Parts: sequence; structure tokens; C-alpha cells
Amino acid sequence: MSIVERIIEALANEPPHDLLPGDLLEGHEDEPTLAAVLVAITDRPDPGLILTVRRPDLRTHAGQIAFPGGRIDPGEDASAAALREAYEELALDPQLVRIVGQADPYRTVTGYGVTPVVGLVPPALNLVPNPTEVADWFEAPLDFVLDPANQRRMSAEFQGRTRHYYQIDWQGRPIWGATAAMLVNLTRRIA
Repeated sequence: MSIVERIIEALANEPPHDLLPGDLLEGHEDEPTLAAVLVAITDRPDPGLILTVRRPDLRTHAGQIAFPGGRIDPGEDASAAALREAYEELALDPQLVRIVGQADPYRTVTGYGVTPVVGLVPPALNLVPNPTEVADWFEAPLDFVLDPANQRRMSAEFQGRTRHYYQIDWQGRPIWGATAAMLVNLTRRIA
């Protein structure tokens, strides 16, 4: 069974009990702001994962590596929001995405409740980063980012306390925080 087939099967089943639920900072205990991201997997024998590099001058998450995504607008569901955001950020035509399921929601330290929407996309897409949001994009091998050996648990001081997070380093690109946590959860789902 391919890794994509394993993901599709895992998304149709109950989640395991060891998922990372997310994290809360003091002052962000309210109802989360709903958001969605597109976990875009390239449909090829050795699938990849499309990730963006946020502009270094953005107000939030500057320079971070992320899935395309953002807030869910009124009247949208998670899939519609993820597709809209991927189009706005990378000019990814929504009609080229085959949604295969939703992964487990994740609560960010900044108060977002993020739903990862998993979709298959054709390889060799002509993606165009939106210069107001995205500095660059790249494709990382799916088997690499979902390998527990590459998912390092890290810690750092933040707002007076030690915080733990995961980091996946691929070709000098640190994938960390909520993006890495959602990948860890996907790994645990297919284990």
C-alpha cells in the first residue's frame, strides 16, 4: 500500500489517542478563530508535500514555513477555505485538487483552530507565489516529513516559560511549530 493510500485509509478511521491537540497561551483561551490549511500532496510514485515560506516582513509568522491556508470566511467550510487560500497564496487552481479527507484539528498558541485539509495535486504545477504573503514555495518529500526519525522534539523559552515543539529540517529549511505538529499528527495517524 502506498503512503497516499495509507493516509486516505487512516483519515477514514478513528484517530489514535496520542495526537498533539495544540497549545494555548494565556490570553488565548477563548473560542478559537477557525482556519484551514491545504496539505497538498503531489500525485506521483514518490509524492511530495507543497509548503510555502512566508514573507519575512509579515506581522505574524514572518519567514516561517507553512501550509497554504488561513481563516475560514463566513459561509465557507474548511475545504473551501483551504482551496481559496491556496489559490490566493500560490495560484493553485482549486479544480486541480482532489480532496481526500480532513486531518485532525490543531489549536495554535495564537488562538487559531486549524483544520488540515488533505488533497492530491498533479506534479510539476506552475505555482506562482503571491508576493504580498509568500516569499517562496518548495516541495519536500512526503516520506521524509512523515518519518518520525526526522521529527525532532525541541524546546525554547517563550513568554517566561519553556515551550515544546517539533521541528523537521529538510535541505536547510526548518519546518516547525503548528506545521510540524500537524505533520507529526498525520504520522501518528498512519502508524
